[in-house]
Amino acid sequence: MRINGTVRAKFEYQPDIDKGRFEVRNARFGLSGSVTPVVDYKAEIDLSDEGSIRMLDAYVRLDMLRSRLRFTIGQMRVPFTIDAHRSPHEQYFANRSFIAKQAGNVRDVGATLGWSFGGEIPVVIEGGLFNGSGLTEQKDFWTGRFNYSIKGQAWFAERVNLTLGFQKVRPEAVDVCMYDAGVFYDDGRWHVEAEYLRKNYAGGAFPGVNAVDAFVCRDFPVKRILNRISALLRYDYLSDHSDGTFGSDGVLHADDPARHRITGGLTFGLGLPFRADIRLNYEAYFYRASAVPAVSEQDKLVVEFMVRF
Repeated sequence: MRINGTVRAKFEYQPDIDKGRFEVRNARFGLSGSVTPVVDYKAEIDLSDEGSIRMLDAYVRLDMLRSRLRFTIGQMRVPFTIDAHRSPHEQYFANRSFIAKQAGNVRDVGATLGWSFGGEIPVVIEGGLFNGSGLTEQKDFWTGRFNYSIKGQAWFAERVNLTLGFQKVRPEAVDVCMYDAGVFYDDGRWHVEAEYLRKNYAGGAFPGVNAVDAFVCRDFPVKRILNRISALLRYDYLSDHSDGTFGSDGVLHADDPARHRITGGLTFGLGLPFRADIRLNYEAYFYRASAVPAVSEQDKLVVEFMVRF
């Protein structure tokens, strides 16, 4: 049995409103391990997911054919996208991309089947069926229209990853189909990544949504006190976006207005990679003149201390 956790504490300052705040963004604790050579499990809870307690992963897994074939059933992150699938300690920036936060962030209850194969070009394909009920409406939720998702990854020369994904969800009475394509290069010093997501609403219930996330990270080894300093720069974009939930007038409205964002920052590594980091970021947002930004979606300075144990 393995016990692990992630604590992220941060301070944010927004110059446009001249106000700041302290926040514990995550306080995750999890148990994972194996009960037999082919049966694994994981249970994870977040005691402070933006101030709320949430059960996250809770699943059992069968590892067959020397882990080349895996069956998982329970509550989990839906296999889809690159950035939305990262755990908080694996994120490169203090705040998630628009793809990871608004457009492609789905955790649900269901079952998946994963298959790993290939020699010089390893490939992993994972797909599954899910309730569509989210994390809190399982007991009395029955459906004849399951959501489904599939994600494929291929590695080239051990440095380049290509990811393709498709997901169908049904937040209420309209089907939403999402398509995702991403690629990254990582050689241990440089990480360069780009991802695109397209979201279509059945019957033209809402205009199609485009989301882009592109960033570069360069690690500089340090021998004293710190073990590395990382310089990062990100551009991400989200067009007018609806979560698929109808308003009181029976129409889908934009929950998130279109915006561009540029994020620059430094990460000071105090231990092994993604184990103890201080993240210093500045985010600059760009909206159309008529947009009304959410209170927390404006220019901000972020200082975050992340510890993974």
